[in-house]
Order: sequence, then structure tokens, then C-alpha cells
Amino acid sequence: MPSLNIEGMTLADGVVETVISIAVKNVEGVANVGVPSASGILSALQSKPATQGIDVAPTDDGTIAAGVHVEAQFGAILPELAEAIRQAVVDAVLTQVGLTVSSVDVYIDGIRFE
Repeated sequence: MPSLNIEGMTLADGVVETVISIAVKNVEGVANVGVPSASGILSALQSKPATQGIDVAPTDDGTIAAGVHVEAQFGAILPELAEAIRQAVVDAVLTQVGLTVSSVDVYIDGIRFE
């Protein structure tokens, strides 16, 4: 996503994605954010949260639409997990960035059995 201008403030590329990544990782039942290949050694070596698997796009009405790929922990109730992820994204982006999120598409790409 290109940099955003919000009320005289410019956000660098990846800021919104990082906010979303942190918010989603804190949702109970989420085992991993992003595609499974982003986990493991690569993500352990990165100093910032991996934003791979998070898509953000501005909409015509001044809001943003987000897509989040996750792995769920075994035993999580998937519809409830998806709703918790949506709410976490909306709250985090509004609180920390000041943007309204019009939609959050949640893609559960796998289940981790640990």
C-alpha cells in the first residue's frame, strides 16, 4: 500500500499493515499471522512483525479494506475467531492510525495442532 496522508500526517509504507499484524497476533486462537512460509526462522530473525499475508487497500469513500491470512490454533471456533480478528483490526486501526476500516476479509489458511 502506498503511503497515506491523514490530516497532514504521512504514514510510511507498511505502517497500517504492522498495526494490523500486532493486533491480530494478540487475538486468542491465532497461531500465526500471514502465510505459513513466513513463520519459523525467517520471522524469528525479523525485528518487526511480519506483514506478509496482510493486504490493505484504500476505498473510494476514504476508508480502507483489509485482508488478513492466519493460521488458527486447533480447537478455536472459526466463526468466532474470524469475528474477533475483524474487531481487533477495526479497533487497532481506528485507535492508532485514525482510519476507518470498511471491511476485513479473514482467510484461515490452516490449523496448527500444538
